[in-house]
Amino acid sequence: MESIPTGERVVIGADFNGHVGEGNTGDEEVMGKFGVKERNLEGQMVVDFAKRMDMGVDNTYFQKREEHRVTYKSGGRSTQVDYILCRRGNLKEISDCKVVVESIDRVPREELWYCMRKSGVAEKYVRVVQDMYERSRTVVRCAVGQTEEFNVEVGLHQGSALRPFLFAIVMDQLSEEVRQESPWTMMFADDIVICSESREQVEENLERWRFALERRGMKVSRSKTEYMCVNEREGSGTVRLQGEEVKKVQEFKYLGSTVQSNGECGKEVKKRVQAGWNGWRKVSGVLCDQKISARIKGKVYRTVVRPAMLYGLETVSLRKRQESELEVAELKMLRFSLGVTRLHRIRNEYIRGTAHVGRLGDKVREARLRWFGHVQRRESEYIGRRMLDMKLPGRRQRERPKRRYIDGINEDMKLVGARVEDAEDRDRWREMIRCGDP
Repeated sequence: MESIPTGERVVIGADFNGHVGEGNTGDEEVMGKFGVKERNLEGQMVVDFAKRMDMGVDNTYFQKREEHRVTYKSGGRSTQVDYILCRRGNLKEISDCKVVVESIDRVPREELWYCMRKSGVAEKYVRVVQDMYERSRTVVRCAVGQTEEFNVEVGLHQGSALRPFLFAIVMDQLSEEVRQESPWTMMFADDIVICSESREQVEENLERWRFALERRGMKVSRSKTEYMCVNEREGSGTVRLQGEEVKKVQEFKYLGSTVQSNGECGKEVKKRVQAGWNGWRKVSGVLCDQKISARIKGKVYRTVVRPAMLYGLETVSLRKRQESELEVAELKMLRFSLGVTRLHRIRNEYIRGTAHVGRLGDKVREARLRWFGHVQRRESEYIGRRMLDMKLPGRRQRERPKRRYIDGINEDMKLVGARVEDAEDRDRWREMIRCGDP
């Protein structure tokens, strides 16, 4: 720590195997008052270290429920032994600090064996997995040493190749009685989306899911559960889960994409631009190096930065203004990489040609048509196919109608001279929508 320059940000996260305790009398400069239990010798060492290095214990500054403070449970005992420390000058940059327990770490072993057998897994494979988990022990390694061995009696093995497969089996079996047909219920691992036509139906479905999961040892997170109303006409009303009000949001992020209550995609576009800049900064040492040719910079950009900007946009109905917003951000990155500013009065076409990078709007169109072709070749009962063919009841408003996804697809097909029937031939469709390697 003493060798690190004072101006650099430093964050330390580790299992210190100590209790800093509840309250902060006499130590207000390095910790808050929301610790757990009483301070012990190891906890005092953590506080002394924070004072000596002018750092703060982030965990203790935020008032949280016990489940979001406790970092270790065993034999009915629960405590807090893991801490996050940062420089006191950077404490204002920390907006939240809490423990988030993954559902995959709470799977009871007996439920795992039951779900595997119910799914039709051969008994010999069940016994192989049981042998893998029998008398499993582990240790926690941290900056101050290594803890004693302790038994792991719940959850799935960290880093195991079987882990996601076993968890999928458990979730499929536990939710079999309450799971509905898509799009009313959509699941990806432990991320679940429940769609209903009213708040009352949402509350009823939430309670059914909670009962189905928690009676078998799982837990539905109250703090991470949110609900959103689409095209809401009456703003009053709440959704409750076991008497506790569920947080209402105007947007939420699911599988990396942002969904807004008004059906717009402006927030998602801004997040794609931000993701592109984050990727660009990670490789800026290469992209801004004058010794590297423009062609290599273009390849690095197309490999690292552009995929982050294109993620999920094949299912988004972009407007011309939003496409322009993406292209403006891309050209700024390319100009920075090539050491060119607007004062040089170099046209955008020359910038793209020098770096061998095509227009972002063309690549978005190609990705959109490629995904549309995949959906058209699927069976008619596929959820994506049904959503594309869905026709909503009622009439559209008299004002200028909102741009729909299928409107963008029709414009794209007209631009490349393709028809819906052409999507059945995969090779021909790929050739028609291709807009070049850049």
